[in-house]
Amino acid sequence: MKLFNAEQKMDRLNLIIGSGRLGASLANDLSDQGENVVVIDKGKSAFRKLAPSFGGMTITGDATNLAVLKEAQIEKASVVIVVTDADTINIMISQMAKEIFKKENVISRLYDPERKAVYDGYDIQLVYPAILSVNEINRLLTEQQSRRGEG
Repeated sequence: MKLFNAEQKMDRLNLIIGSGRLGASLANDLSDQGENVVVIDKGKSAFRKLAPSFGGMTITGDATNLAVLKEAQIEKASVVIVVTDADTINIMISQMAKEIFKKENVISRLYDPERKAVYDGYDIQLVYPAILSVNEINRLLTEQQSRRGEG
């Protein structure tokens, strides 16, 4: 576990659950901006994706466990970002953040858009990698067609 860098903004806590490519990239970016960041992941080896300059705190543990979330200071979190590689885990942790800890700003990754209904009524912001990819590919195709005068 690393302690917070004294130069970090202490007025806001960004809690990131999942230290895969997306979670680690977000954590690195926020840390580089001087933000206060805590990252939780089940596997200690996942933290190897964090930059050597990462100035936040890491916690190895299961974020579906209330004690782990409390250790991560979820009560102080301004935002909870849930980006594990499992939709069911993301759903559970996001709902816990909303219902148990009354967090207003929860962002969750959802691979399968058909599972969106599970989030209904929770006011959780969702990110869909598949839909974002489709939209970006369509944008690139449209740009190519416009350049060739096919548009």
